[in-house]
Parts: sequence; structure tokens; C-alpha cells
Amino acid sequence: MTHAKIQEALEWRYATKKFDSTKKISAQDWKTLTDSLTLAPSSYGIQPWKFLVIENPAVREQLKPVSWGQTQVTDASHYVVFLYKETMDEAFVQKYINRIAEVRGAPLEALDGYKEMMVNNLVKAPEEKIRVWSQRQAYIAMGFLLETAALLKIDATPMEGFDPAAYDKILGLEGTGWKSVATVALGYRHSEDSYQNLKKVRFADEALIEYVK
Repeated sequence: MTHAKIQEALEWRYATKKFDSTKKISAQDWKTLTDSLTLAPSSYGIQPWKFLVIENPAVREQLKPVSWGQTQVTDASHYVVFLYKETMDEAFVQKYINRIAEVRGAPLEALDGYKEMMVNNLVKAPEEKIRVWSQRQAYIAMGFLLETAALLKIDATPMEGFDPAAYDKILGLEGTGWKSVATVALGYRHSEDSYQNLKKVRFADEALIEYVK
């Protein structure tokens, strides 16, 4: 993909306010979008996140009132709720270590040092610190999803305007150790969404980017 195509996609995307509910994302495109989530980077590579794809229309209708009535919840082709791991425990670290050994064919004992480092830095850290850290990790994955969608010319709206506690209750997350932190609606803009015609407003490069030499 050329630099010009990437620039065009970045200029084209916007936080879609009104989706065309009749247009659906193809299975091939959706697989690429989910790849952007599963391949997103995270600290230690441990992926303290989950992504709930809400396909049930009735559940989406339940979520809409606690999302301040935003129509993207029900009208978008796909609706993803980003979850973060509230606390880190040794069992989760071991699960990740086992996965490393499986994928790379490494003996478990060779990973003892890496496991110990994660236990010391994550499991033994204050719970509030881990909550904040885990939430930040989820936003890294969101960024990958948003840019991938733009490159595919699929509209996406990142959303924080909802009641997380209500989401957790509706989605059966209470007591699971996972909590909702943000959502992304994906699909195709409605022709009546006037926001698509507005010029993108950003500060100039020199106001945002500084070079330390």
C-alpha cells in the first residue's frame, strides 16, 4: 500500500454518527478486522483483554439506553465491546507462558525467568495500577482496529459514552474479573450522516510533534 493510500484512508475516516443498517461487513473483511485485534501489541505480549462482538439484536437493544441512546449501537453492522482484565494473577501469567511454549516450541523451564518477571511486575503490583495498565492496553488494540477499518474503507466509531457498570450487568460480566472499558461500532456510513461532509479538524503537525535532537 502506498503512502498516498494510507494518507487517503486516514483523511477519509471519521467517527460515524449514523450507520446504514442495511449494509453488512463481509466475512473476509471481518476476519481482517479481528486479526487486527488478535495481532495488536501489548506489554509483555500478555494481552489482558477480551473483545465481545455483540451479534444478538435484543442484547444490542438492551445496551442502547445505557449508551445514552446512541443509534450506532443497534444500527452498525458489528458492535465490539472492549474488556480489560481487572486483576492479574499467576494463573493467567502461566496460561500465557504455556502459549509461548506451544507456539515457539520452547521448554517451559526456559521461560521461568520471564514468568518470574511478569509475576513480580504484574501479579504483585497494586490492583489499581493493574486496572489502569490493563485499560490502556485495551486502547492499543482499539487503535489497531480503527486504522485497519479505515484502510478497508469500513466506518468505525470509538465510543466511551456508555454506563460501564450497566454494560457489565447486561453482558454477565459481574464477578468474572473482566470489565467493559470502551466500544467500537463498525459498518458503513449512512448517506444522511452530515458529519461525513465536515472537514477534519486537527492541530498542525508542528503544534503536536516535537523533535528532540
